[in-house]
This record gives sequence, C-alpha cells and structure tokens, in this order.
Amino acid sequence: MAHVVLFHSSVGQTRGFLALAEQVRAVGNTVTTPDLYDGRTFSGPEEGMAHTEQIGGLDRIIEAGVRSVDGLPSDVVYAGVSLGVLSAQKLAQTRPGARGAVFLESCLPANYFADSWPAHLPVQVHGMDRDPYFAGEGDIDNARALVAQADDGELFLYPGDQHLFTDSSLPAYDDEACRSLLARVLSFLAAH
Repeated sequence: MAHVVLFHSSVGQTRGFLALAEQVRAVGNTVTTPDLYDGRTFSGPEEGMAHTEQIGGLDRIIEAGVRSVDGLPSDVVYAGVSLGVLSAQKLAQTRPGARGAVFLESCLPANYFADSWPAHLPVQVHGMDRDPYFAGEGDIDNARALVAQADDGELFLYPGDQHLFTDSSLPAYDDEACRSLLARVLSFLAAH
C-alpha cells in the first residue's frame, strides 16, 4: 500500500475532504493530510481564496505545504485537491523519491516548478470537462501536456461543470463522478 500526502483545497479540511482521505485510508493506505489553514474551513472557493490572500498568498501556501512533509519518508504519493495541487505538484517535481502524483481539479504547467515533468514519475489528473476553473482557466490544457511527458500519465475527465466535486460537504459534490475517480485513484495507488 502507498503513503499518500493529500493537500486540501481552498475551502480547507472540510468534512468532505476528510471523508475522501478516509476512503483512501480505509483500503490500507497511509494518508497524511497537512492542514495549511490551521483548522479554518470555508463555504466555497472564492471565500477560501480570499483567506489564502489574507495569510500571504499562494507562495506562502506552497511553502507551508513543502515544510509540512519535513520528517516524512520521501517515497510517497503526493496528491492535492484544487489549491492543494500546488504543493503536491511542487513536491512531486522537486523532492527526490516520490512514487507518484494525483492531481484533482487542478494542474499547473509541467515547467512551473522544474524544466519538465519527470518522465519516470507516474501521474493521474482528474477534473470535470466544463469546470469553470479546471477547464475554463487552462488547467485542462496543462494536464494534457503534463501527462504526455510522463511514461505513465493519465488524464480523466468527468462530465459536468462543478469545481470541488470530490467534497461531499459542498453543493458541488457529484457522487457518481467521485466514486469513479476514487476507484481510479485506488487502482493507481495499488500499482505504485
């Protein structure tokens, strides 16, 4: 089984985020969920992003994510939901020893933290095909390019226009899409 470091979205460690982590944990994986908001949660991405700006912006969140793995083994799978992908992607690309990466509902350009995606590093990216953030702001194109650089890279698109569809505590939750995503993620973790 894998050790997964799962970073939360801009809404924080909501009940839905923790439920997703528990589903990954329930099959025998170890799941570490760094809390980059010190217990704060928000009702939607806009409110959460406003908080991110208040506490120092995206760079501060990324660096807090990087510091959160100090003392953890290096052979982990880095995963993130939306905003959490920033820390997960930086660690996957820059901290030696990663076993894989799983990006949910966000993806930065492959050259954002390094020259390119490490070809040997397996990666999955998941998002809705009409999500105004994932599809509308270019993340879907970043994901296509990134998985093309990986020897073992997959992009999964789900029908819909919701962001944070994996968080069962939010109105955007999509049970069917989330179940399909979870099955694919668990298969990925079992293989890596």
